[in-house]
Amino acid sequence: MELDPKIPEGPIEKKWDTHKFNLKLVNPANKRKYTIIVVGTGLAGGSAAATLGELGYNVKAFCFQDSARRAHSIAAQGGINAAKNYPNDGDSVFRLFYDTIKGGDFRAREANVYRLAQLSVNIIDQCVAQGVPFAREYGGLLDNRSFGGAQVSRTFYARGQTGQQLLLGCYQALSRQVARGKVRLYPRTEMLDLVVIDGRARGIVVRDLVTGKISSHAADAVILATGGYGNIFYLSTNAKGSNITATYRAYKKGAGFANPCFTQIHPTCIPVSGSYQSKLTLMSESLRNDGRIWVPKKKGDTRHPNDIPEEERDYYLERRYPSFGNLVPRDVASRAAKERCDAGYGVGPGGLGVYLDFADAIKRDGRDVIEAKYGNLFEMYERITAENPYEVPMRIYPAVHYTMGGLWVDYNLMSTIPGLFVLGEANFSDHGANRLGASALMQGLADGYFIISYTISDFLASHPPDGTDETHPCFKDCEDDVIKRIEKLLGINGTKPPDYFHRKLGKVLWDKCGMSRNREGLQEALSEIPKIREEFYRDLSCPGTGEELNQTLEKAGRVADFLEFAEVMCLDALKREESCGCHLREEYQTEEGEAKRNDEEFCYGAVWEYQGEGREPKMHKEPFEFEYVKLTQRSYK
Repeated sequence: MELDPKIPEGPIEKKWDTHKFNLKLVNPANKRKYTIIVVGTGLAGGSAAATLGELGYNVKAFCFQDSARRAHSIAAQGGINAAKNYPNDGDSVFRLFYDTIKGGDFRAREANVYRLAQLSVNIIDQCVAQGVPFAREYGGLLDNRSFGGAQVSRTFYARGQTGQQLLLGCYQALSRQVARGKVRLYPRTEMLDLVVIDGRARGIVVRDLVTGKISSHAADAVILATGGYGNIFYLSTNAKGSNITATYRAYKKGAGFANPCFTQIHPTCIPVSGSYQSKLTLMSESLRNDGRIWVPKKKGDTRHPNDIPEEERDYYLERRYPSFGNLVPRDVASRAAKERCDAGYGVGPGGLGVYLDFADAIKRDGRDVIEAKYGNLFEMYERITAENPYEVPMRIYPAVHYTMGGLWVDYNLMSTIPGLFVLGEANFSDHGANRLGASALMQGLADGYFIISYTISDFLASHPPDGTDETHPCFKDCEDDVIKRIEKLLGINGTKPPDYFHRKLGKVLWDKCGMSRNREGLQEALSEIPKIREEFYRDLSCPGTGEELNQTLEKAGRVADFLEFAEVMCLDALKREESCGCHLREEYQTEEGEAKRNDEEFCYGAVWEYQGEGREPKMHKEPFEFEYVKLTQRSYK
């Protein structure tokens, strides 16, 4: 496996513009001769499909939801970053670049991150032109707020439903191309394998989730924009359908998987309420702008929070990180909450919670102002917990949210399989070991609206249409493999549903590869996961057939892939003998409990190559070189 990042020459601020000019083009009359498959219709996939359709390519877009509007991007709440410096508070493209590199604990590729910061300013203009109703100040200008890991206000938002509004804007653009006949949508259709012919991605095999029909689709290039794999932990903030199947199938066909152990824990989620809870609910990080996080100073204090006087409260983030206070990055805030709860200061059932208190903000600005900013979030919290956050502090606790790991891509967003491009959360490129809040939407739209249209053109210009279609024998072989996997799951005839195994796997990963990891725990996980997988293939209950709507079969296939990929995650965490960002190896900490990097030995992206069933994957390294930022120990004090 060759890892050539294809980083352009020249000063970092000119790399992208120079690169765009040097990329090969496909002339407008020839674009209609090419077909491009896009898997996933969230912000990355939807914007890519709309953009490529508008350029004249023939696009096939696939999603397993009943509508492209139901992609998980719709769940994003707090905002989207852009270096427009509207508040005139010292922001710039370079500052956004630096904050993102630092936030990811210096484990991302400089050139990609700088390009993301550059393109951020274009995204806002694009979305405003589409009618996205960003919040505005009294005078009509777009408003901004702050997010963790930054000391400027650069986050554009639409109350607590920014992802929904951005996705609706993207969906409008996509629908226009559908109406023009340039994009064909395939809803309720799940990708189950990637077709590789002569080392090049040439199509996918899918299952119609309503009829169960297996079919193939050929193309000149394939784009995966299928999101992350946080659901591997069972309890996460992800939609229940979110999975790893598309990217894992590509990995088994030769695509390198980078940094799989980098999983982001979000600090502000509603705590677990029961052992059979199916998912967790995110409360936007934007709430940390006005909410103050605290725990009682006395262990095991069960008094009502409003009865605990100010002098008996520990605002521990403000105490430990005075410069950033409640707006430290997510990994720092999450670990700090865990430390307080582990020490016995947690609140709520089981002591697994801390308070997020808006009393001071309401007193300072008035309830109407807070309601205008966060009203829908407060309403959601009250519906779930039956507690009114205007009157009593919210209870929050960290939970699995986003994954920085993903398929390895070069500067052109192409994987190690020629013709296979990967966008958004499905790739590894921009966030390093920890994503700053409000940067996921930024990356997805940058990849889809402003990058892929240039880079895929360069690939297609060198690979003219050659008549390869679904009649090629490789498509039939791939379909046969998919059918065999389905028949294997249906034929087990055991007694336990997929969720039983998923929940069991999730507990192992949360306990031993979650907010903190250590050698002993990871080795235990690597011995326990194969046992769960063995039980899965011995005692799975998957009733029904493959020729019908069968949601148990859908879950079983996704859990089967999680059960394999979990070993890659734990192996990656075990091999990385340092702490960085979200990856806290307990053996490698500062005296104050902060992540301690080892730049001499681990300043690289770990890229895993599949070696076959039952064999340990092979690790390759992409060294990260920093020319424009200085490698320093992260500090938010």
